[in-house]
Amino acid sequence: MSELLNHNVKGDMVLNYGNGENVWMHPPVHRILGWYSRPSNFDLKRNVWRLNQIRQIIDNEIYVKGVPAISDLETLNRFPTLIGANLININGSKIGVIADFLFEIKTGQIKYYLVSRSNPSIPGSSRWKLNIENINDQQPGLVFCQSNSLDDFYLIKSSIKNEFLQKGKKIFDRFDDMKNIASNRLENWLEEDEDINQNFDIKEKSFYNEEITSRSFSDKKEDDPWI
Repeated sequence: MSELLNHNVKGDMVLNYGNGENVWMHPPVHRILGWYSRPSNFDLKRNVWRLNQIRQIIDNEIYVKGVPAISDLETLNRFPTLIGANLININGSKIGVIADFLFEIKTGQIKYYLVSRSNPSIPGSSRWKLNIENINDQQPGLVFCQSNSLDDFYLIKSSIKNEFLQKGKKIFDRFDDMKNIASNRLENWLEEDEDINQNFDIKEKSFYNEEITSRSFSDKKEDDPWI
């Protein structure tokens, strides 16, 4: 949806209707019906378009057929939408905000939603995939899901902060692995040294106990020519 709104709307005779501002949708069936554009920053009226008015999309421009319906922002704000709705987990706590969605441009059917952890307008913020099957209920400004946290969702786009934290965690994990390997090698070396010392003690004891035999004074007297 955000990519659609970034396109400039042009009609016949190269008329410029301005950039897209928001969409109008039918939340119960998760379908987008159209969008509206703002002619200029100082214009209070809005040009409302249906999806079937799109002729083609080239680069950053949408070429439409026919004329738009004219409305005002106050009226359009009454239209139901899930964009900006708070995402509520299975325990009743807020875990994110509905920031965007992916849809089929021919039918307007929404495939899945994109969730932001906090303010969706922050550039480069992360986006998590919310499947429609995971939605239990929806009310104006609220979407209820079956999950407990955003960690249960698939991460579509990672923010710079999140990537930094993940890379930092990988570095610390590698450091822990290296530390564990070094500790295991040190323990093995100490165990081998202890085994060598024990074997050396046994040999010394066996040398003094077995090879050296005590002889009586009479035996020594017979063998000694000076006595």
